[in-house]
Amino acid sequence: MSSTWAGVLFVATLILALALVHKPLGDYMARVLTGKRHLAVERVVYRAGGIDSEADQSWGRYLRSVLAFSAVSVVFLYVFLRVQHHFWPPYAVPQMSAAQSWNTAASFVTNTNWQSYSGENALGYVVQMAGLAVQNFASAAVGIAVAIALVRGFARTKTDRLGNFWVDLTRICFRILLPISIVFAVIFVGAGMIQNFHHYAAITTASEGTQTITGGPVASQEIIKELGTNGGGFYNVNSAHPFENPTTWTNWLQIFLLLCISFSLPRTFGKIVGDKRQGYAIVAVMALLAVLSLGLNTISQNAHHGTVPTAVGAATEGTDTRFGVPDSAAFATGTTLTSTGAVNSFHDSYTSLAGGTLLLNMMLGEVAPGGTGSGLYGMLILAVLSVFIAGLMVGRTPEYLGKKLGGREIKFASLYILTTPLVALVGTALAMALPGERASMLNTGPHGLSEVLYAFTSAANNNGSAFAGISVNTNWYNTALGIAMLIGRFLPMVFVLGLAGSLARQKPVPASDGTLPTHRLLFVGLLTGVALIVVGLTYFPALALGPLAEGLHS
Repeated sequence: MSSTWAGVLFVATLILALALVHKPLGDYMARVLTGKRHLAVERVVYRAGGIDSEADQSWGRYLRSVLAFSAVSVVFLYVFLRVQHHFWPPYAVPQMSAAQSWNTAASFVTNTNWQSYSGENALGYVVQMAGLAVQNFASAAVGIAVAIALVRGFARTKTDRLGNFWVDLTRICFRILLPISIVFAVIFVGAGMIQNFHHYAAITTASEGTQTITGGPVASQEIIKELGTNGGGFYNVNSAHPFENPTTWTNWLQIFLLLCISFSLPRTFGKIVGDKRQGYAIVAVMALLAVLSLGLNTISQNAHHGTVPTAVGAATEGTDTRFGVPDSAAFATGTTLTSTGAVNSFHDSYTSLAGGTLLLNMMLGEVAPGGTGSGLYGMLILAVLSVFIAGLMVGRTPEYLGKKLGGREIKFASLYILTTPLVALVGTALAMALPGERASMLNTGPHGLSEVLYAFTSAANNNGSAFAGISVNTNWYNTALGIAMLIGRFLPMVFVLGLAGSLARQKPVPASDGTLPTHRLLFVGLLTGVALIVVGLTYFPALALGPLAEGLHS
């Protein structure tokens, strides 16, 4: 009973903290992304890159900038991983294979941070700090930039310009991500998280064996891992490692950090479009879905089966005893509702139905609140679709924020909705159809299917967490999951920016008696229903064959 009340207090204080930062952080991001003044350090970056900071870009040019920057990032990180064995000790580690380097480069550039390797054993300090941590900043900034471009599409009229990607990228890194990261990295170090460049230390254990203890610049990577909804642990066990997550209050702080930007961006959206009520409606849907998911996951995890779980009162296998079931469920829910993918417990050890809720969180598109930027633009796409459905019900042309939603706009929204399910389900089908890939499964039956489905859903939605239970460090899985990450990240961005460009060119339509109010509870309910039904039902057959079948059987 005490652990239950501790869990309630844990979640209640988390909700309070997110509510307190929603307005100031959202307003601050709006000022950063709409201001005209450039900082001195930003002007240096513009001059070095030959960037015209005053030039506005069309949606096509904005998209090409996003894709070019990301392509160069993949190549850079791939080469970095392939030459890491040439660095000096303790930074020299064995060379990573070509397929795994490809997978890792695609993973960190797409904000997925899927790891088919053991962090402290496969990577040296230089690559962790100058390769992965840098991409943690860059990929998070790209997501926010694309979201803001869509918001500008709603806010601007009779233009084909959405802003300047290079200016957005630079400002987000220097004014939002970096300052917060510096402050909380210091807090993390004070809490006991390590930050050093020590050589690996060999110690003698109590059983007279030897164990190698690695140091490293952990705190500086841990903060941006959570703040940028990246995931990807410095150590193999991720946020269950005491060097990455020393105490229960750092566990709370990590959950807060992975949620704070995404829950504040709807406020930014409301400020930029000039109607804060629209932002409140979006964040209300996000919060409602998040609370429902957390409640369902916690109940499912406590609806234990078997002698041992019944004896201890919960399904504790795979959870860290420091945190217990409630705090672990909160972390798992937060990390799958966003695109973070960090873990402080073993998702594969959750009960079948609790694991199914984690799968569903990703399948909804990670929109409650979703990744940095990607959650907002995903929810806005669902809002467009909701308004269109409402328009069909009353037989009139739908409008959202004064913009008509015609065939072109709905095509972009529909293609966005269909992309990640297609990638996830086709990838899962191929893995189950190929004998060699089925041999990589350590489990059979519904649970084995759930593990493969989780892997491709995680990759396609750029989450990065895993169910484990399959050997993914193979040429096929490294290649296939890398492709899934890239398609799942950048093809939806094509449709988002295409929609933004189409909206920006329109002349605003004045509201009339037939206009659907999109700031009221009716719309909140409609949008929640669309997210659960239109998106969730796409995956229902796969869920029925996996976690639901396993849960009903047990």
